[in-house]
Amino acid sequence: MNITYKGANIFYTDSGKGNTIVFLHGFIESSTIWDTFIPILSKKNRVICIDLLGHGNTDCLGYIHTIELMADVVQAVIKHLRIRRFTVIGHSMGGYVALALAEKNPDALKGLCLVNSTASADSPEKRKNRDRAIIAVKQNHKAFIRIAINNLFRPKNRTLFKDQIKQLIKTAQQTPLQGIIAALEGMKIREDREALLHFTPFKKMMILGKKDPVLDYQNLIEQTKNTKVKVVEFPDGHMSFIENRGELLQVIMYFIENN
Repeated sequence: MNITYKGANIFYTDSGKGNTIVFLHGFIESSTIWDTFIPILSKKNRVICIDLLGHGNTDCLGYIHTIELMADVVQAVIKHLRIRRFTVIGHSMGGYVALALAEKNPDALKGLCLVNSTASADSPEKRKNRDRAIIAVKQNHKAFIRIAINNLFRPKNRTLFKDQIKQLIKTAQQTPLQGIIAALEGMKIREDREALLHFTPFKKMMILGKKDPVLDYQNLIEQTKNTKVKVVEFPDGHMSFIENRGELLQVIMYFIENN
């Protein structure tokens, strides 16, 4: 299904009835990462999956897709569907968008779940890495995608999940160059939202990969100190929706049912 936002086509899926869960994917992914979760979760819930700007079947909207702009797009879909309260679950970049959404409209949230994501802003080093990634993607965007996706998995899982990785790469390579660069620029300048982990009324959960090559495990633990954030640790990398799919599904079901 689609809506139009500022002239851009925004794609989403809407399945099931019950409490609403909004799923947001990560960088160079699409809403299809949640496809195996939908049949189970939509038995008792309404499940909305949205393609973020410049990803999947959603258009680009300018040269920088700020995290706030992506959150506005998600808000537009929610408003269009007349949803008043919902739980949001975001993987990686989708987690940044979920936090921005929570900041804009905290009363609408029943729960927030960050999957392999962080409430911190980019460090100076991370910002430099984003700039390097922009150069690399301009030079050879197919090679960039292939390397980037492989590097998100725990090394021993790269063989184990080679079919899923192949599919992720195929989907990612359909992401337009503008969409990739606009997202990198947006992530680079995003705000720190750690305060939301402390001072918001809704339930919060953070899912960490102990061998996540992208996020600093210790930093994530620090973020959740003296908060009511429930922390769930998996032994693998950045792609918990594949590397720890069964366990992640169980954790999400528990989080929703106890919300």
